[in-house]
Amino acid sequence: MPCTNFLKNKIRKLFTGTDNIILKNKIPSHKDLEKKLDIIKEIGLYLHIPFCKQICPYCPYNKEIYSSDAAKLYIKAVKKEIDFYRNIFEGKPVTSFYIGGGTPTTILYDGLYELLEYIYKYFNMKCGIHMESHPNDLNIENLNTIQSIGIKYLSTGVEALEDKYLEFLKRPYNIKKVKEAIERAVSRGFECFNIDFIFALPGQTYKEIEKSGHELIDLGADQVAAYPLFIFPYTEMWKKIKEYNTNPSNIFKRKKMLNILENIFYDKKYERTSVWAFTKEGYPKYCSVTVPLYIGLGASGGTCLKDIFYLNTFNVSDYINRFLSGRTAIALSLDMPEKMQMSWWLYWRIYETRIKRSDFKKRFGKNFDDIYGKYIKLFSLSGLIKKDDGHEIILSDKGIFWLHAFEDLFSINYINKLWGTSVSEPWPETVIL
Repeated sequence: MPCTNFLKNKIRKLFTGTDNIILKNKIPSHKDLEKKLDIIKEIGLYLHIPFCKQICPYCPYNKEIYSSDAAKLYIKAVKKEIDFYRNIFEGKPVTSFYIGGGTPTTILYDGLYELLEYIYKYFNMKCGIHMESHPNDLNIENLNTIQSIGIKYLSTGVEALEDKYLEFLKRPYNIKKVKEAIERAVSRGFECFNIDFIFALPGQTYKEIEKSGHELIDLGADQVAAYPLFIFPYTEMWKKIKEYNTNPSNIFKRKKMLNILENIFYDKKYERTSVWAFTKEGYPKYCSVTVPLYIGLGASGGTCLKDIFYLNTFNVSDYINRFLSGRTAIALSLDMPEKMQMSWWLYWRIYETRIKRSDFKKRFGKNFDDIYGKYIKLFSLSGLIKKDDGHEIILSDKGIFWLHAFEDLFSINYINKLWGTSVSEPWPETVIL
């Protein structure tokens, strides 16, 4: 462990230029944000809906049990946060809009449409809406409502295609019901309908993965996001794994399972659109939250504006109280030197599996190869790159897996510290990553 930590510290210093990444309880001023947004040409928007009808034991995201009264107050608070930003946006185009959670469809009739109207009234929206949902919410009436409020890209968390694994994950439906829900959603003609699927569950076999892969294709989704079970120490799943001494699959088993799924998807003309996502050829991808610069609305919403990252409090009641009393709910912020910004940018481009040199030049005004050229040569010699035409670098399947596995050495640890602390402390003084 000391040796591993030493290597992590050296690598972090190499890529970010800092010994420690320290988030502080420091709120950027309205004037500072105005200056930062002034030099940004376009921006993404993320809206967090922190309500679920039940809490899944593996889920690391910020959520609480849904109540109609809390949801209505939350809508009012988010509108106040929109008021905070609307005057400094100054018509800046919003080119990506993602609604995540929690479960956004819990508030389908508790103000979601009202909130979307407010966003479209005050922001210059130049994109479609991408939204998460729950299989139990995909009945005919709800699907009618989802489409009527302008959702064109929809995702749902199926998570498993065998009842025993649904039971392990505490999902509140069986295979028959979830397949019926998917059939209803697929028939509605969304521009992209995505299914989330978790693999590498304790005891899961390669044959089961192969069977599930073919079933995912047969379900007719436009995109499948297939990712291994990640276990975070602040979740109930961590306690369950420890209590029953049930070990999750090791990295080599995860890789082999992913290879099985890759072969199935490629054979059926799906193409890789991120580390875990496979999209039908000719279809627009369901958006992942990888846009370089974005505003995060809601409890736990994170914002990245070039040289600053900041995070709202995770506590829903505190978030509501802050905005309804005329204040902001920013809990932590991080000033990002240029080298850290570059490493952040590179992290998400690896996640998307492709790197455009022109995008780096546009963002930083520097040649990509002057900064990262030696690493690209090493990646190429190691078989981690499939294509490099001098303009765009496309990672190989091998590169996608191992480079992201390397990134996870840092990112999962960072999430554990940042989100774990934010869940237990609504207003932490500092978080050191």
